[in-house]
Amino acid sequence: MWEFIQQNLPAILCALAGIGLLIAEVFMPGFGVAGLSGIVLEIIAIWLMYEQTQNLMAAAVLFLVALSIAAVALSISLRSATKGKLSRSGMILTDTESSEDGYIAADDMQVFLGKEGTVLTTLRPTGVAEFDGVRLNVLSDGEFIPPESAVKVVRVEGSKLFVRPVNG
Repeated sequence: MWEFIQQNLPAILCALAGIGLLIAEVFMPGFGVAGLSGIVLEIIAIWLMYEQTQNLMAAAVLFLVALSIAAVALSISLRSATKGKLSRSGMILTDTESSEDGYIAADDMQVFLGKEGTVLTTLRPTGVAEFDGVRLNVLSDGEFIPPESAVKVVRVEGSKLFVRPVNG
């Protein structure tokens, strides 16, 4: 057994490095360098095993062993990412954007309906206005509105706030 490992060490190292890169790819956004490199290393490992042993069965066994190790390692990594030590690391996002922290979702824009504020930039028809200390992108409801004008939110469509000047 030890002699087999020594003779096929490059193939085994390529297979293990490929598995590591494929697991790293799971935690990176997109399909990039780590995933492609892992696939290439797995193919090289299988080819090296076949070249060294001239046995297709040995190459197939290496592929199945590498696939099994990758599946077990991925399972352990994903479990750790959800419930284990990895879930408490900086690698997993745990922050939330709650309304108590000042985040406003598009669905929450209805709360501004009827509010009065001040235009900060010229609205022709879009610009910025401030409502209760919150700066928001707004649309004028059809007319040019100069800066420092008082406006009122008259309509909300999704994340769009439509304003009209306040008379007086």
